[in-house]
Amino acid sequence: MAKGRIHSMDTFGTVDGPGIRFVLFMQGCALRCQYCHNPDTWDMGGGSLVSVEEVLAEIEPYVQYYKRSGGGITVTGGEPTLQAGFVARLFQECKARWGLHTTLDSSGFCDPSHATELLEATDLVLLDLKQMNEQRHERLTGRSNTRTHQFARHLSALGKPMWIRHVLVPGVTDDPADLQALGRFVAELRSVQKLELLPYHRMGVYKWQSLGLDYPLEGVQEPDPREVERALSWIEEGKRSLDRSAAAAGPRAE
Repeated sequence: MAKGRIHSMDTFGTVDGPGIRFVLFMQGCALRCQYCHNPDTWDMGGGSLVSVEEVLAEIEPYVQYYKRSGGGITVTGGEPTLQAGFVARLFQECKARWGLHTTLDSSGFCDPSHATELLEATDLVLLDLKQMNEQRHERLTGRSNTRTHQFARHLSALGKPMWIRHVLVPGVTDDPADLQALGRFVAELRSVQKLELLPYHRMGVYKWQSLGLDYPLEGVQEPDPREVERALSWIEEGKRSLDRSAAAAGPRAE
């Protein structure tokens, strides 16, 4: 049986989807986000090779615990869509054996056609929209945001439930125009259930140091609650501006 390359597992995840969850961290990522708190997941050749059955054996003792809490399994990374076939089989087995809720945590840097089977077995996608401005996105991650936006629109067309995530980094992802653009983009997606604005933190800096990497955001401080509230207001303003534009345009002809 084909194996997946994983970084680690967590049997008690509480921030990566509803309820209490088994969280599987996949190895490998095409992005190089400046605020990444898991740079040790970047290397496609790192981590450990495991089979679906080996992961299921880790999940099984806690299944009823997850189900009673309204939780399930979340696969994150790294970038899990790089190993879409393995994650699809894992999700399929979790559903067939235990009826577990499945969540995919992704940057969306993926050709949607590559993830068809995976998305069919996915109940919820946590989609990280890192930066709406393409040039600033490239500086932040090393990649364009075009694929991510295409992936988001694909999920919307499928009606796949999404939670949108955006990390608020002072001086990097907090420009009012960018946040308003984020609000407008999210408002255009028809299956978004929640938007999570995640304050930047420095808890992963030690990993950069242990890998001998220069941390690119050295000196950047975590946002305070007022900055978070201000950012939320800009996102909401973006949503409202789209609503006003739609109202002014009137009903669309069928």
